[in-house]
Amino acid sequence: MIQRIQTIFLLLVVISMGVTLGTGLWQQVLAASGETWSLSAFAMTQSDASGEVIQASSKWYLAALASFAGLLALISIFQYKNRTRQMMLNMINSLLMVGLVAAVFLTTNGVNEEIGAEVAGSYQIGFWAVLAAMVFNMLANRFIRKDEMLVRSVDRIR
Repeated sequence: MIQRIQTIFLLLVVISMGVTLGTGLWQQVLAASGETWSLSAFAMTQSDASGEVIQASSKWYLAALASFAGLLALISIFQYKNRTRQMMLNMINSLLMVGLVAAVFLTTNGVNEEIGAEVAGSYQIGFWAVLAAMVFNMLANRFIRKDEMLVRSVDRIR
């Protein structure tokens, strides 16, 4: 039954991962020089005060983690006939999203240490979308577990 509430939550995970891929994750503006450091799921860019890109480095692993988490949530939607497999996929997805948050955090801290910034920078909508996706994934798993317990209790009555 694809029309369950957990399907909506898993779809929200997919949308959140899309937002993560499409928007910025973090930004640091140095007040003294006017330089801007920006992190997206695909690259870390350094821009000068006029907005011209000075350097850019690929961060493909962030995009890969976000894409794989979104794909895993999409696959999990269609595993409704096997709820234990669906719960297992969602648990793996949770680990992927925790890994994504940790990778973003470590990347931004490394840049802050490298440039000697006094302020930590600001996390943007893409980062918060990952955290929202983690909550949606947890809620989906909770409702899947509820369905499984309901089915087992009905089987026990027979």
